[in-house]
Amino acid sequence: MSKHDDPDHVRRALLAAVGALTLGAASRPAIGQPQTNSAKMPIGTIGAGHIGSTIGTLWVKAGHKVFFSSRHPEELRDLVATLGPLAQAGAVPEAISFGDAILLTVPYGALPQIGKDYGALLKGKVVLDTGNAVATRDGAIAQEVEQNGIGVTSQKYLPGARLVRAFNTMSYTIFAKEANRPDPKLAVPIAGDDQEAVEVAAALVRDAGFDPVVVGKLADAKLFQRGGPGYGQPVTAAELKQKLSLR
Repeated sequence: MSKHDDPDHVRRALLAAVGALTLGAASRPAIGQPQTNSAKMPIGTIGAGHIGSTIGTLWVKAGHKVFFSSRHPEELRDLVATLGPLAQAGAVPEAISFGDAILLTVPYGALPQIGKDYGALLKGKVVLDTGNAVATRDGAIAQEVEQNGIGVTSQKYLPGARLVRAFNTMSYTIFAKEANRPDPKLAVPIAGDDQEAVEVAAALVRDAGFDPVVVGKLADAKLFQRGGPGYGQPVTAAELKQKLSLR
């Protein structure tokens, strides 16, 4: 077993990330704190690894109730205890039922099974899809992503969800470090076919402490999928729009 598969190692890494976020928030001036006019909505996560725990923590600190879920929810007790009463953890169906919006953060190869197991529960939900297809890990679905684009592929396996691509372009360490920095904030590209869902996602990106950049429809999400020109770009919104030739 590698250290990355060791539950104790993963748990320590997650708690370290939460600690970094807490210390960062304490050391920033008031101008760096999350500010939003959006209503605080309950959010569920499917997966609570590096990205799920980091973004979920930022939402809790912005005042959202977040229900973290994973295949082993008992491993999330320390994370929830650190975050306080706005956070809880449990099974995936509980998280889906709890959330008005869902953060989907699992290895991309698991997406077809997620659709089979939870597609009915996800129908009509705003789902922020953070996954990236990696051929060596995810197998044949990575080739499908290369051919059709990741947004279109995700929607195929989650046909009833109001899908928005988000939070897939950078590592959790960058998100933890750059959240709620003074303006101009770090840009997070998003894309979706459902305009209302895109607006919800944009508000949640702001609540996490970033600047959303709407790239277009799900078909346009290929512009910031792994290997695309918008991937791995720790830049401002103006800079990202220039890189992607957006108005």
